Parts: sequence; C-alpha cells; structure tokens
Amino acid sequence: MEKDSGEKKYEYLADDPNGKVMPIMLSLIIGAFFAILNETLLNIALTTLMNEFNITVTTVQWMATGFMLVMGIVIPMSAVLLQWFTTRQMFLGTMSVFTIGTVVCSIAPTFPLLLAGRVLQAIGTGLLIPIIFNTFLLIFPPRRRGAVMGIVGLVIMFAPAIGPTLSGVIVQHLGWRYLFITVIPFALFSIVFAYKYLINVSEVTKPKIDVLSIIYSTIGFGGVVFGFSSAGGSEEGFLSPKAYVPIFIGIIALLLFSLRQFKLKDPLLDLRVFKYPMYTLGVVMFIIIIMAMFASEIILPIYMQGPLALTAATAGLVLLPGSLLNGLLSPVMGKLFDKVGPRKLMIPASFLLCGTMFIMTGLDMNTPVWIIVVSYVLLMISVSAIMMPVETNGLNQLPKRLYPHGTAVMTTLQPVAGAIGVSAFISMMNAKKNSVLAGAETPGDPLTISKAMVAGVELVYYVALGFTVLALIVSFYVYRAEPKEEVK
Repeated sequence: MEKDSGEKKYEYLADDPNGKVMPIMLSLIIGAFFAILNETLLNIALTTLMNEFNITVTTVQWMATGFMLVMGIVIPMSAVLLQWFTTRQMFLGTMSVFTIGTVVCSIAPTFPLLLAGRVLQAIGTGLLIPIIFNTFLLIFPPRRRGAVMGIVGLVIMFAPAIGPTLSGVIVQHLGWRYLFITVIPFALFSIVFAYKYLINVSEVTKPKIDVLSIIYSTIGFGGVVFGFSSAGGSEEGFLSPKAYVPIFIGIIALLLFSLRQFKLKDPLLDLRVFKYPMYTLGVVMFIIIIMAMFASEIILPIYMQGPLALTAATAGLVLLPGSLLNGLLSPVMGKLFDKVGPRKLMIPASFLLCGTMFIMTGLDMNTPVWIIVVSYVLLMISVSAIMMPVETNGLNQLPKRLYPHGTAVMTTLQPVAGAIGVSAFISMMNAKKNSVLAGAETPGDPLTISKAMVAGVELVYYVALGFTVLALIVSFYVYRAEPKEEVK
C-alpha cells in the first residue's frame, strides 16, 4: 500500500503504525449507515403513503422494489468506476447524489417526484456499498478482515434492520416526511467529514468501458427485478405478461452479458470470481440469508398490522430487540470468524436459522407478541453469524485484482435477491390469501380476510424454511479461505 509520501513500506495501510485508518473508516461508515438505512426505512410507512397520495399497493410497492431495481442496475458498474475514480471522488460523488435525492423526497408534493428522489437515493446507496468493501479489503490484511467486516456488517445489517422500528415511531409522531428530513443533516456531515479526512487507497487504472456490457447488464438485472416486482404487485402473479416477459428478457440479457464478460480483456464484471469455490459458496449462502431477512422485514409488519391489528409504531418496536442485537453481535461474530474460522459459526447458526423459520410457520391470529419478538431475535442472531463471515470468507480467497469485481458481484446480488425474495413472497402470500377467500362463505368479513392472510404468511415461511435447509447443507462445505493466485 502506497503511503501519501510515496514510500512503499507496508502492503496494507492498517499494518502501518502511522496509517490514517480510523478517519477513512469513519468517513465511509457514517455516510453508509444513513444511506443503507433507507433500504427498509419506508416499509412500515407504505400504508401511510398510499393514503397520502391516494395510490394502490401495487404503485406504492415501487418505493421498495424500485429502490432495489435501481441498485441492481448501478452496482455492476461499480467495479469499473472504482478503477476510474479515486476513493475520495467516488465517495463524495455518491453521497452528494444520495443527499440530493433525500432532499427531493422530503419536499415531494407528488408521488412521481417522491419516486424520482428515491431513485437518486438508490444510485448513491448502490455505489456506496462496493466502495466500502473494496476500500477495507485494500486497507486490511486477511487475518484482520473478520473484525473489520463485522463493523461493516453493523452498518449493512443493522441499518436496514432498524429501519422499520425508526419508521414506525417517526411516522406516527412526526409524519412520513421526517423519514427523510432527519437523514439530511447526517448526510451533509458525512460529506464534510469525508472532504476533510478521506484519502485515496485504490489504484486508478482507467480500464476500457464496454458499452454493450452496460446495456446487457441494465436490461438483464433491470428486467429480472422489474419482472419479479411486477409479479408481487399483480393479482395474476407470475402469470401476468408484465412479470414473465421482463423476467425472460432479463435472463436472456444476463446470459449474453455473462458470455461477453469472458471474452473481454477488461470486463465490466469479471465473472472469473466464481472459479474460487469459497466465493461461490459464499454467494449462495449470502443470497439465501438476504431473502430470509428481507422476507421477514416485509412480511412481519404486514402480518402484525393486519391479523394482529398492531399500530405501525408497535410493529416497529416489536422488531427493535432483534435489530439492536443484530448490530451489536456483528463485530463480535467478525472477531470470532478471525479466531475460529467460518464453519464453527455457520453450521450452528444455520441450524438456528432453520429452527426459527420452522417456528414462524406456526404464526396465527392468536400468536402472542413475545413469540414474534423471540423469533425475530433468533433470526437476527443467525443472520449476524452467517452473513458477513461467509461474505468475508469468500472475498478472502480472491486475488487483489478481483476485489472490485468480487464486491460488485456480491453487492449486485443483494438488491436483486432482495427484490426477488420480497416480490416472490408477497406474490405467494397474496395468491394463498386470494385462494382462501375464493373458497370462503363470507370473503368480505374482516375475520375471514385476516385468516386468509395468516394462511399466506404460513406458506411464505414454509418456503423460506426450504431455502434455509439448503443453507444448512451448504454450510458443511465451507472452510477457511486463504488468498490464492489468480485462476485463469
């Protein structure tokens, strides 16, 4: 790692006693926390927005899935952008875009303008995550990355996890616009702090940008996310042309995109990262964990505000203990990963995750609130023990040249998996609900509607249980990864 003086003494800046690591970490973490917080900040406020702008659930769903759609489009470009611009330029630019989007959302008089601001937020958030991962991989050696990535996990998992809790309290007592107003001063502080302290740690090589790859990527990731999002908001589900046509086009575009990447000298996303087994297994488990977490963060508030008739603030508070514990445990799990490796964390945590999903299959109209609290706590404990350790372990096996591509692939899959998970689970829940109502004698009765929704929630968690069993199987094949020479 080159120091400011140009003297090459340490391979990693964190090993240099005089290295300015802490200001760099703070600069990235402060901004990223409030940017990533917005991923789930609006989950509980969706009903409020429907009433405010007189829109349907299908329309308001785009505040969540549209955010992930844009992230899925911009993140694949991060690998190239990280090689075209310095760390400082990338961070200040993306935080500025995010802040502008937040201001637009806070003053938006119409839903289209609110959605436009949300798009700007998604662009900033989508590019921030790869910046953080790539920077920390360059600063810290493999033996210390678990603890550091645990701190990053505190941001990446704790911020969206606590979003529903904050949202419920803010919406009930201040109004939905304050979801954005309260973020603005922190975003501005992050920009000023980074302007003063953030230095560049990456190498600017300016590789050739392949326009056709960008087109394939945009159509591919955008089509898949759009199709699944449309399925989640349609009565016909995946039988709707608005769902299966974009998904089909997206899959074809992704296939063309993947084939092209292997032919390019400077690929937009170097898919050779999948030649490293621990990285590939890490991606599989990462996707499953994202889907399980996002499903609960969307389905549980709907269930609590529907059949259980809880207020938005109460529903948010029910999730608070799990959210807090998730954030607190992430650095602890990171240190344990450095000490004992991935297997001793992931195998027990996967068993716990399966057990938690099984408990949630039994949710009904008479479920005590404390069972939901405990279940969500167990879910978040297992997530903290799996998500960041498996991601760090996979990235550790890559050579340095592939760091931007490895982080870009993982962070691209996060919103894509989230959108697919949310849309698929909502579609399943609605389909089961409608099926039950179709066979009911009094489909318009509130009690019948609640029972139908409970049946839908049960189905979602049975499907989620199946995915977590797959994660358990995969966990037995994980071992501690060491950096390898590049695989041709």
